[in-house]
Amino acid sequence: MKNKSYIGLSFIILVFGIIFIPKIINRIKSGSVVQGDRIDAVSNHKTAENGLLTIGPAPSFELIDQNNEKVSNETYKGKVYVLEFFFSTCPSICPIMNKNMVSIQNEFFGNPNFGIASITINPDYDTAAVLKEHAALIGVKSSNWHMLTGNKEYIFDISNKGFNIYAGENNKVAGGFEHSGLFALIDKEGNIRCRKDKFGNPILYYDGLEKAGVKAITEDIKKLLNE
Repeated sequence: MKNKSYIGLSFIILVFGIIFIPKIINRIKSGSVVQGDRIDAVSNHKTAENGLLTIGPAPSFELIDQNNEKVSNETYKGKVYVLEFFFSTCPSICPIMNKNMVSIQNEFFGNPNFGIASITINPDYDTAAVLKEHAALIGVKSSNWHMLTGNKEYIFDISNKGFNIYAGENNKVAGGFEHSGLFALIDKEGNIRCRKDKFGNPILYYDGLEKAGVKAITEDIKKLLNE
């Protein structure tokens, strides 16, 4: 009986190795291991002299902005930028996020090394033309603030699987979509950066709804611009 148990266990281990090890290796090679496991392995996060942690590379993306031009993560190479997910007809948290993002824009207006990426989660409605009108409405002035649209499934993958910032459709809520009010901070090398909370843990993302979160990300943008 013991021999049969050992044979069965060996078979399970062999099957696991055949199925999962190649996937793990591919994730490591592509760097996507950071996307799914960003919250884990906190000890692997590097802390810079300015106190900010490096979480890992931000997901790559390529979308269309309010000027109907292609914009990707490479567009922001060499720049510090803030990224959010929103939609123009949002009746709840987006107006607050928009207001706070405009205040961040104004703080760094004229600095060519700073940018903003606002990705809509309702691209079926938020076309480039709609986003251009919305940008004018809320006070977008910076040429480095791109409001982005594209394929809905692709955008949801960037949000949920890439950044692990929740976004989804829900016809039971006002506006038909739900999402977080978080801002992601990315450095000049394309890495997600953040500060620690009072317990010494990485906050990962910044609260885009509260003054404390906006103050914190503004302070940390300045630190990254000086790196």
